[in-house]
Amino acid sequence: MLYTGYDLQRSWLAGAGWVAQKQAEWISALPSPFKYGGVAPITASALEVFAHSVQPRGKPAFGLREVVIDGKNFAVQEENLARKPFGQLKRFVYEGSSAKPRLLICAPMSGHFATLLRGTVERMMVTHDVYITDWKDARDVPLTGGGFDLETYIDYLIEWLEFLGPDAGGRGAHMLAVCQPSVPAYAATAVMAAKDHPLRPRTLTMMGGPIDTREAPTAVNNHATQRPHEWFVQNVIATVPPYYKGAGRRVYPGFLQLSGFMSMNLGNHMMSHWSMFSDLVKGDGESADRHKEFYDEYRAVCDMTAEFYLQTVDTVFQRHLLPKGEFNYRGKLVDPAAITDIGLLAIEGERDDISGLGQTQAALNIATGLPAAFKKYHMAPEVGHYGIFNGSKWREKIAPVVEEWISSHN
Repeated sequence: MLYTGYDLQRSWLAGAGWVAQKQAEWISALPSPFKYGGVAPITASALEVFAHSVQPRGKPAFGLREVVIDGKNFAVQEENLARKPFGQLKRFVYEGSSAKPRLLICAPMSGHFATLLRGTVERMMVTHDVYITDWKDARDVPLTGGGFDLETYIDYLIEWLEFLGPDAGGRGAHMLAVCQPSVPAYAATAVMAAKDHPLRPRTLTMMGGPIDTREAPTAVNNHATQRPHEWFVQNVIATVPPYYKGAGRRVYPGFLQLSGFMSMNLGNHMMSHWSMFSDLVKGDGESADRHKEFYDEYRAVCDMTAEFYLQTVDTVFQRHLLPKGEFNYRGKLVDPAAITDIGLLAIEGERDDISGLGQTQAALNIATGLPAAFKKYHMAPEVGHYGIFNGSKWREKIAPVVEEWISSHN
């Protein structure tokens, strides 16, 4: 009932939003008594903000059509490779990209699509041959596609590293994990290292990842630890309705994840919408469009399988199995000490309210078999969670650190 009720409400709001948008366009375009006294711009702007806030959103496109390198423009093409039931590898190809170090970007499976990392891809493909894990919305994966849990995520990463194959030196690609996938990417790295796998990654960069959530717990961590595991099973898991491809699949709906993140910073989101309204009233369409672009991406959410969500809550946030040396993968303990020749870079934001300071750095501490020369920590001053991988500070301050680290171990 939870899912069906939400869809009914969304359909009603979508209709109301369509009417509001048409009214805003009519008021803005036609002479009206409201024009006098400045009422028309205020009314039209309010209607437009409402219409945008309730507009249904599907999976966004990356839309990266060109890259500028040394003042030259190169056309970019997207390739969809190594398709699997719950995702594929998306590659961004342009003239000369194949000659650059290969980089596998691990996108979060935490309620948003991989396009949340559009800015990460855009910046890194200047200097790298970039691939990204392009996850599917779980509600659109038929039950015949099987299940997907935290161990399956690790399976996918190992298989995709194998798919990419060796570089000229006979080693695997570089890997960069943003937020949640830091845990499965680290586990995959340790598993491959323990087997002396020839395609183990050369480097692993983890950005704002919850390796050890006992360090500087945030509101997200507290939410997971203050309730028993059974509470999550009973209160946030829903069944996909029959009108979706994944009918009957048990999922953690993306709309619940979005509502949780919105409520964490409700004041900031209210101020952002007030700013959008003010910009529209002033006729500053460019500034208003920037707000719209952000929320178009932020509100485009997808479902996670119930087993993946519940296992992540239990393993990462409640029992902290990886940093305690108790994380199991396919019946065997994952040993961080097995990582002996892979460059690990941990990046944290000073103002990160999702993964607190020290949570990602813990990845370096538990890699007890790795020499100091293979470890690096970078704390980005005055940067929040989103700013670690998007925006001007990412492009100008953080990305160069990642590039230098990869280059030094390539």
